Amino acid sequence: MTPLLILLWLQALLGAADVLWNHELKEKLPQRPSARREQWLHGVRELLYAVVFAGIAWLEWRGLWAGVFAAVLLIEVWLTALDFIEEDRHRLLGPTERVMHLLLAMGGGAYVALLVPVMSDWAGQPTALQPVNYGWLSPALSLAAVGVLAWGVRDLLARPQAVVSNLDFGPRHQRLLITGGTGFIGTRLVEALLAEGHDLTLLTRQPLPTAVRFRGAVRAISDLEQLSSGERFDAVINLAGAPVLGPRWTVKRRRELLASRVGLTEKLGAWLARCETPPPLLINASAIGYYGARDATPLDEAAGPQAEFMSELCQRWESAAQQAAGPHTRLVIFRLGVVLGEAGALPMMMLPHRFRVGGTLGDGRQYLSWVGIDDVLGALALALRDPTMAGIYNLTAPEPLPQREFAHELARACGGRAWLTLPASVVRLMLGEAATLLIDGQRVLPRRLLAHGYEFVTPTLAACLERR
Repeated sequence: MTPLLILLWLQALLGAADVLWNHELKEKLPQRPSARREQWLHGVRELLYAVVFAGIAWLEWRGLWAGVFAAVLLIEVWLTALDFIEEDRHRLLGPTERVMHLLLAMGGGAYVALLVPVMSDWAGQPTALQPVNYGWLSPALSLAAVGVLAWGVRDLLARPQAVVSNLDFGPRHQRLLITGGTGFIGTRLVEALLAEGHDLTLLTRQPLPTAVRFRGAVRAISDLEQLSSGERFDAVINLAGAPVLGPRWTVKRRRELLASRVGLTEKLGAWLARCETPPPLLINASAIGYYGARDATPLDEAAGPQAEFMSELCQRWESAAQQAAGPHTRLVIFRLGVVLGEAGALPMMMLPHRFRVGGTLGDGRQYLSWVGIDDVLGALALALRDPTMAGIYNLTAPEPLPQREFAHELARACGGRAWLTLPASVVRLMLGEAATLLIDGQRVLPRRLLAHGYEFVTPTLAACLERR
């Protein structure tokens, strides 16, 4: 049994890597309405894997129980086949995901080949669930079962919101150039704009998968050089940027973060400078990291930056956008807080609360400035239709919360309470300098947006969570 169980454990590790890297980080399946069926298949398969991992870790399935175990495996194989068909219908798999699927299929075949003689032996014995213990492999597989069970529940509970079709983006059939159109915000924006009948060009590293994702309704390009100087756009929306939270901020990682924001915006500016007819509007994303860690001090758009990496990143990003806009293009910069919705940070924030193990980070007194995805789309729509909007706007909800209150609100939404505390020292050990985003607070207020007359759809966290 030892080779069989080791192989199963390796399958669990490879499957986890596939889900985290391909499904979550690259494809962002939970946020895509077109992936609902695929997510359902993933969730059911993961629940079955939990049965397999836990069941074989501590039990021998003898007699008629061998047939039950075989039925579980057969159902999983059938669902896997349906999953492959669903993937081919709605998206193009990248090379990494295809290789991982090949390795998983080979490992699954080897596992079944090793399991057949074992199950034949079980089937010939009196019917019973016989307890066993395989040393370290039993708890290791139990851990895999818990992980895959949690992820299965998460996949089944993921509910991408329907395409927003009641936003007013201004005149119909605008021609828009969008960067970052496959991210969390970008995907929701593109779907909403398509629903309103606008003509979209998306700058993306993967043009063919992007075109498939949006059912061929967008023009996808991989380089700005593919655009002629004579092309005309009514607006450019620059949302591109690698995730800030993730790997530690090493020198290499900092270069990547700068290149994905500042470098791309500078390239955009070079193309805009060549345009025969510059677009009348450039909307550029930024972040409240511009203000640095400021504890409970209320911060509006007049507040200055700090001597921190995140602040420097935002300053250089905004400076590149200002240079890109030029004298003939209206520039709107949105400094975004933590964006909450059906994807992005919120599902991972809520996951521990769903299993009643959620809590606060650090002392919980640091402020967390957030904004709902519906208000991000609403603010973008306002900028597109209102020619009087210009300059920098904080795009955060009007009621930022201390992290402790934020955690308790998440817990209440899940029917529990936030009773654990993760010390700040542990977070800093795990994330390094990036931990400042979670441990050191910012109380950012959307003064200019409110003064402009924008009415928030989700002004409170409770209202935002009700729409998730």
